[in-house]
Amino acid sequence: MSSTKPLPGEKAIRKRIELCRVRPGQKVRLAEYNTEWGGADLKKGCTNKQLESLLNQDVSRLAKAQDLLAAFSSWALLVILQAMDAAGKDSTIKHVMSGVNPQGCQVYAFKPPSEEELKHTFLWRCMKALPERGRIGIFNRSHYEDVLVVKVHPELLASQHLPAGKPNKEFWEARYDDINQFERHLERNGTRVVKFFLHVSKNVQRKRFLKRLSDPKKAWKFAPGDLHERACWDEYIDAYEKCLTRTSTEWAPWHIIPADHKRVTRALVAEITAREIHKLDLHYPKVDAKLRTEFKAARQRLQCEKR
Repeated sequence: MSSTKPLPGEKAIRKRIELCRVRPGQKVRLAEYNTEWGGADLKKGCTNKQLESLLNQDVSRLAKAQDLLAAFSSWALLVILQAMDAAGKDSTIKHVMSGVNPQGCQVYAFKPPSEEELKHTFLWRCMKALPERGRIGIFNRSHYEDVLVVKVHPELLASQHLPAGKPNKEFWEARYDDINQFERHLERNGTRVVKFFLHVSKNVQRKRFLKRLSDPKKAWKFAPGDLHERACWDEYIDAYEKCLTRTSTEWAPWHIIPADHKRVTRALVAEITAREIHKLDLHYPKVDAKLRTEFKAARQRLQCEKR
C-alpha cells in the first residue's frame, strides 16, 4: 500500500478487498456475495466522491507502477476480466487504465474463436496474446470462456476438433487443471496473473440492457443474442461457481467484485491491481561503475557543446 495518508473511505475498500478474494479451495456460492457494496458498513464508509478520490489515487499509483514494471523488465502483469454481459468490463478498463502509458499496456478482447483457433488447443489463442515482460496485458474475456460459455453451450465443442469423447465431469475437471497449470507456468516465468469476476445482479443487467436500447449512442453494444444468453442466467451462475471454486489458486486467485455500482467496481479493481504490482518488489535498475563513468563522460561532452 501507499505510504501516503489514507483517504476517507479507504478503510472500507481495504475491508471489501478481503471479502472479495476467493481463497484456494473455497467453495463459491455467488448468492453469498453482494453485488452492490458488500454490506451496510461499506455503504457508510464510502461516498461517491470518496470512491472517485480513491480511484484517482490508484490510477496515479498504477502509472508509477507501470513505469517500474517497464524499467525492471523481469515481470509482466496479466489482468483477466470475466463477467456476465453489461457488467462493466469495458468501462472498468477505460477508467482504471486511464493514466497508464499506452506503449506499456495492451488490451485484448476475445471474440468467438476463428476456424484457425478452433484447430488448436483452447489455450493457444490466449498464449499468443500474452504481454511481454515489462508490460501490462488485459484480457477482456479469456481462456475461461471455454469453461463458461462452452460449458453452458456444450454443442460448441463439436467445432473444436477434439478426440471422441463426452463432455462429462472428468472432461471439465481436466480443463480446470489445464488452466491452473497454465497460470502456474506464467507465474513461474514472470507473469503475475490477477483475475476479476465482475459480479452484477440480474436486475441491474436488465436496466443496463434497457439503457442501451434507449440510447442511440449505446445501442450498438446490444446484440439479439444477449437475451438468449440472459435466459441461461442460472446455468451461467452454476458454471461460474464451479470455475471460481476450482481455479482460484495461491498463484492466481480470483476476486469477486461487486458490479452493480461502477464506481465501486473501478475503485476495487484499481486498488487490487496496484497492490499486485507493488507486491513484486520492483525497483529501477542500478547503474554499474562502468556505465556511470560512460554517463559522466557523456554528460560532460553534452555540457561542452555550443548552444
